[in-house]
Amino acid sequence: MTINEKQEEIIGDFEAYDEWMDKYEHLIALGKDLPLIDEQYKTDDLLIKGCQSRVWLHADFKDGLVHFTADSDAIITKGLVALMIDVLSGHTPQEIAGTEIYFIDKIGLKSHLSPTRANGLLSMLKQMKLYALALSTQA
Repeated sequence: MTINEKQEEIIGDFEAYDEWMDKYEHLIALGKDLPLIDEQYKTDDLLIKGCQSRVWLHADFKDGLVHFTADSDAIITKGLVALMIDVLSGHTPQEIAGTEIYFIDKIGLKSHLSPTRANGLLSMLKQMKLYALALSTQA
């Protein structure tokens, strides 16, 4: 599935909920389903700068594709990073670096997050694209 197909799927998932409390519950459930990051990657150098919560993000490069793992100490933030991983993980560095991420605005997420969480989400996206750019030199 392409990155844009994945974004459309997420938009459809969120459209199924009328109330924002239900959307937050869905986001929390996504965070609970996020595979655990290996403890060796929960280091200060893998913390995302700009997030109010602690978010660890690790990227692996295998067979030409970037695979992300992450964790957070906050349940909403863990759901946010789960969404980002769902969209971007398993794609080439070029796809990740070159794709516009539009689902955040389409589902209304940006306007329903506190300013610090919205900044944190942008920091996650920026870090994932930076990892992709760095890994593209290995491609």
